[in-house]
Parts: sequence; structure tokens; C-alpha cells
Amino acid sequence: MMNKTPHLLVCISGHGYGHAAQVAPVLNILHQLVPRLRLTLRTTIAEAHLRRLITPEFHYIAESTDFGMRMLSALDVDVAASMLAYREFHADWQGRVEAEAATIAELAPDLVLSDVAYLPLAGAAALGIPSVAMCSLNWADIFRHFCHKESGADLIVQQIENAYAQSKAFLCLQPSMPMSWLSNRMSIGPVAGRASSRRQEINQRLGISAEHQLVLVSMGGIAMRMPVEHWPVMPNVRWLMQADWLADRQREDMSAFDTLGISFSELLASCDVLLTKPGYGAFAEAGCHGIRVLYVERGEWPEQEYLIQWLQHNGCCQKLSAAQAQSGDFGLELERILAQPKPAAIEPTGNMQAAEYIASLL
Repeated sequence: MMNKTPHLLVCISGHGYGHAAQVAPVLNILHQLVPRLRLTLRTTIAEAHLRRLITPEFHYIAESTDFGMRMLSALDVDVAASMLAYREFHADWQGRVEAEAATIAELAPDLVLSDVAYLPLAGAAALGIPSVAMCSLNWADIFRHFCHKESGADLIVQQIENAYAQSKAFLCLQPSMPMSWLSNRMSIGPVAGRASSRRQEINQRLGISAEHQLVLVSMGGIAMRMPVEHWPVMPNVRWLMQADWLADRQREDMSAFDTLGISFSELLASCDVLLTKPGYGAFAEAGCHGIRVLYVERGEWPEQEYLIQWLQHNGCCQKLSAAQAQSGDFGLELERILAQPKPAAIEPTGNMQAAEYIASLL
């Protein structure tokens, strides 16, 4: 029996919703394994969004520990702005690590979990506090891919890699980038939330029949708007998307999901097709619910090829070019994927694997 309440500090990247989607199912199971666990979440992801995903109570600190890459849109990286930001972030790296260590010391956790900021790992190591990294990607590989030709990039990569190496383990969630350079790499299964379908209720609220096909549209938490007014009008197809995409452009075959009062996971479990960009949260949840995916290519984002290969092998997905998403010229692709049989749902075995490993350290 534990004599004290263990305290877990969780740092979640605000670079899209996928990082929260990875952490939430693990924390929900971890709470069952360690019921007296005290949780502190440190992130810029909205508290309300996290409370919809995470069952146990937690203390919320609205603070960023990483920025990932600066984005021009949900699909395109701003390389110049990213390099500038990394140069500033690493200009006094040792000083930044010391400041991070001081912040963590005040919080006094027994363990630090990061998805997937590297600064908290370095700060925890400076204090002798154990840490775990968990993600399908890491910022060393992402930064190297886009900025390796820039002056000073090699030193920045080295500092990032050293920070990741100081964690007790880097839990690589299937599907993930290879990350073969990580000596502490631990490969585990997919991590995803699971929800029940509420299709009948959604159909009733939208006033559509059971013959309708429901296409859910989401670009993963990075602000951008697609020109949906140009998208194909098809018999018995109803589009579901965020309300601000429909402002002043209302079409009878398009509805806002914001007003339904249904969680995103429940919407996903209820739809026939998800239209999204390649991102871990969307792809893993679609695969683990057995949902077909139309994806819009994500520029040069290096993680996407591994996500796509995994879903092609284990689920059902089809590519749209960015030009097609802009013009709306993808009616044929939508018809084709709707004609495909619904794939079998994949088991998110990584949920328990990650939770058990973290529990063993607590």
C-alpha cells in the first residue's frame, strides 16, 4: 500500500489535438491502475477540451513547454519562422533548462510524462526526477527534416536528442516515425479513445434518413478553413463540420457538429467517412473505430507516410490532393470510398501498455 499520493506532471504539446488524443486514453486507464494518482496537466490546449477527454480530476496549468513547428496552415509548415523560433528557444539552452527545472521543482512531481516536449525531460533530469516521453513523432526528427540546411541546426538537433535520451523510455505509439536513433525507444500498440455510435440520434437531430451517408470533416485543431462551398453535392450525403466553416455559406447538405452536444469521438464512431489531414489522433481513432478516411495531403510533413501506410494496411483510406480539397473536385473519390466495405476496428492495445508502464514507475 502506498504511503503517499503519487503526483504525475503531464506536459502536452499544443501543436494540434493529436497529442491530447494520445494522452487522454492512457491517463484514463492509469487512473484505474493508480486510483490515488494526483494529476497536473501543463499545456496550452483548452482546459474544457481536455476535461471532455480525460476522466480523472486534474490541476490545469495553461503553459506551453514546446511549440512544435510554426504553421502557415494545418497543412503547411512555415520553415523560416520555425527556424527563427528554435534559434531563440535554444539561444541560452542551459539557462532555459535551469528555469524549467525550477518550475518543475515547485510542482514537485514524482514522474514527468511528456507528449512530446523535450524541455520538461531535460528539466526533470536536472532534478533527478524520472520522466517518460510518449508520442508517434519527436521534434528532433521533425525539425531536422525541415531545417537541417539552416545555420546552427546541428547543435539544436543535438540538444533535442539529448533531452529525449534523458527520459527512462520513449514510448513510440504504433504507427510512428521510425526513431531508430533513440536508445530508450519502447514500441507499443496504437493509442486511441473509444466511443459508441450515436448515429440514430444524430440522424434524428439532422432530420435525415438511415440511407444517408455521414461525412465528418476535421483538420485536427490547427486553425484553417476549407472552401466547403465548392465541395460536391451528392445524393444522400450529409457533411458535418465546425460551425464557423458554414457562416454565411449555409448549404442544406452541410450541418455544424458544434451544436449537437456530442463528443468528437462519438461523432467519429457514428460517421461513414472522416475527411481530415494525416495526423495521429484522427488516423488512430478512425482505425480503432473502423471508419473510412479521406485525407488531404499534408505538404512535406514527415510523419504522414507512416500513418498512411498503417491505415492502408489495417483500415481504409484514400488520398485527396490539396488542390482537390480547394476546388471540390473529389466527388469520384468520395463515391469510391463510400463503396468500400467498412473496415474492422483495430484494438488500441497501446492504451493499457502505456498505462501499465507509467504505473510501474509510480
